[in-house]
Amino acid sequence: MECTPETERVPPPEAGRCIVRVLVELPRHVGLHEALDYRCDRPLAPGTLVRVPLGRRVVTGLVEGMAEPTPACGQVVPPAEPERLRDVAEVFDALPPMTAGWMRLLDFAAAYYQRSRGELALSCLPTALRALDGVQLQRRLKKLARRADVAPEGATPQRPVLAPGQQQALQKLVEQAPSTFLLHGVTGSGKTEVYLREAQRVLEAGRQVLVLVPEINLTPQLEARFAARFPGRRLAVLHSGLTPPQRLQHWLAAHLGQADLVLGTRMAIFASLPRLGLIVVDEEHDPSYKQQEGARYSARDLAVYRGRQAGASVILGSATPSLESWLNAAPAAEGGGRYRRIDLPERIGGGALPAVRLVDLERVVAQHGRQALRLHPISPPLLAALRERLERGEQSMLLLNRRGYAPVLHCTSCGWKSACPHCSAWRVFHKVDRTLRCHHCGSGQRVPLACPECGDPDIQPMGRGTERLEEQLATLLPQARVVRIDGDTTRQSGSLESQLAQVHDGEVDVLVGTQMVAKGHDFRRMTLVAAVDADGALFSSDFRAPERLFALLMQAGGRAGRDAALAARSEMWVQTWHPAHPLFAALKGHDYIAFARSQLDERRIAAMPPFSAQALLRADASTQELAQAFLQRAEALAGELQAAGQVSAEVFLYPPVPTSVQRVADVERAQLLVEAPRRAQLQAFLAAWVPLLDDINRPPTRVIRWAVDVDPLSI
Repeated sequence: MECTPETERVPPPEAGRCIVRVLVELPRHVGLHEALDYRCDRPLAPGTLVRVPLGRRVVTGLVEGMAEPTPACGQVVPPAEPERLRDVAEVFDALPPMTAGWMRLLDFAAAYYQRSRGELALSCLPTALRALDGVQLQRRLKKLARRADVAPEGATPQRPVLAPGQQQALQKLVEQAPSTFLLHGVTGSGKTEVYLREAQRVLEAGRQVLVLVPEINLTPQLEARFAARFPGRRLAVLHSGLTPPQRLQHWLAAHLGQADLVLGTRMAIFASLPRLGLIVVDEEHDPSYKQQEGARYSARDLAVYRGRQAGASVILGSATPSLESWLNAAPAAEGGGRYRRIDLPERIGGGALPAVRLVDLERVVAQHGRQALRLHPISPPLLAALRERLERGEQSMLLLNRRGYAPVLHCTSCGWKSACPHCSAWRVFHKVDRTLRCHHCGSGQRVPLACPECGDPDIQPMGRGTERLEEQLATLLPQARVVRIDGDTTRQSGSLESQLAQVHDGEVDVLVGTQMVAKGHDFRRMTLVAAVDADGALFSSDFRAPERLFALLMQAGGRAGRDAALAARSEMWVQTWHPAHPLFAALKGHDYIAFARSQLDERRIAAMPPFSAQALLRADASTQELAQAFLQRAEALAGELQAAGQVSAEVFLYPPVPTSVQRVADVERAQLLVEAPRRAQLQAFLAAWVPLLDDINRPPTRVIRWAVDVDPLSI
């Protein structure tokens, strides 16, 4: 709406009528990033849910606040404007408004991650809630109230005796609360019991607890532990695996204060919790906490902000903390001081960390010939170790972070490979259903009977995934009971729980899996964990790759040696062509501190995060030339802002380049990296630069989509 000179005064709204500002979900190209004004017959509190007309639709919106007769710019609305405003269609009076703390979280996240508040606010609400009218909502609330009237029964659960390290950790949590804590505990050190004890203290104080896990597959077991420990408390879960009605039910229970505990994945950070007293972020290092579509927020980082705003403690737990969190928990003299670090350096219950053995594949080839590894990915020494465990009735786990049978099929005659026609990637061979499937766009086809190029029927798999590894194990160890757990075997509801139960019940001898089984699981009979192919990330162009690899191997190795009776002979084997690499030296000593120190030293010298701040501008277009043309115009615009002194000249923009996977689903992708010495500089630059990018998204660029990724995890 345009502003007129201040001399043109506007008569006040008619008696009993107010103007409210409402956040609604609008596409970016509309150009409206702020709240829309509507008339209402009474004042409404910020955070109130309403239904308002938008074009020809009636949509759900969130009240930002009341509008004054004169805008904040000091000019006034044209006289005819109030009469042209549309009326609020419906107010959800039965639902308490979102709290002021939640609204502050929304404002911060929208500003920091460069998204509109309306888009972010509505994406945080259950989709089923946005589809209801007031009458339907009343019915849901009555049903929920009836359930709340019947309190679950509780016989006080048994609590394990705390180890001295756990007692000291809890004492520090109590003495220094509220604060942000980094709970650095080795795998099997009892971090979950610390979470449970601190949650009990917070619940007894009448406040709510939010527990975040990185992946859905970790939710059931943690939910079971919290439910068993707090049988008289209401537990709500929030993750993408719920049906829309289920998610609405749990969200309402949290919002109304009926749920004492909320457990969920990254989306749960936006759960409405009026009495929030504790946030736990388990496996805080996990990249799954970073949203990769839409508003690219970090649930871990928002947890820290939300905890400070709510006066709640935040516990970030991990055996392999992210380097950002590790630095934040360092002494102030070393650039930290923001978090308080608590260490749990020893396993509880007599468990011990497994001994790490490196298999030098060069030596294996020298002794057994290269053909031995071509036929089977398991070296003779590792195969002997597997047989030894099998004879003793113990369990083993093989880690291969690549699902499918083989990454690609190829023709031995003409060199044809199973490329995806829609992506810059190969279609993966899945032998179970004889298909070639792209893991980027999802397109697939039946495996051809002969080479599509030359007609030769001799087309062969190259490389191996978990499916092929499972097949080869059945040949090498015919007497072993082998189970594979990956994204393909856990698609059906309840399949993951069933397979994990088999492992826990001793019905599995060898477990083959991806990173899904590398963390959070307590396999008591596991005495051998082996990483079949650990070298992929050693020389990656992504500076975060070593950090991710070390965390994956440390977490995977942590599945072994948890039972005191078996701990002494538990081992982790790593097959590698580079046994002298410094990463493996730290792994052999289970020395995360040494690894973190070396990585931080390298990043400090190179001025890489966490010693600088980054953002990516990503562009998708019909051609690579159009995507890069948009980015080049954006780069030129940044130069104009710097030349005019409107943003810091220390902000550096790298030239636009294609993404690592250049084409996905017939869309070309490119990116431009922005880097600044300090986070405040980057945020000031983005605040001035991003609002102008829509103006350059016009022909001839015709960019399909663009987005800003603040604090990107992959470049």
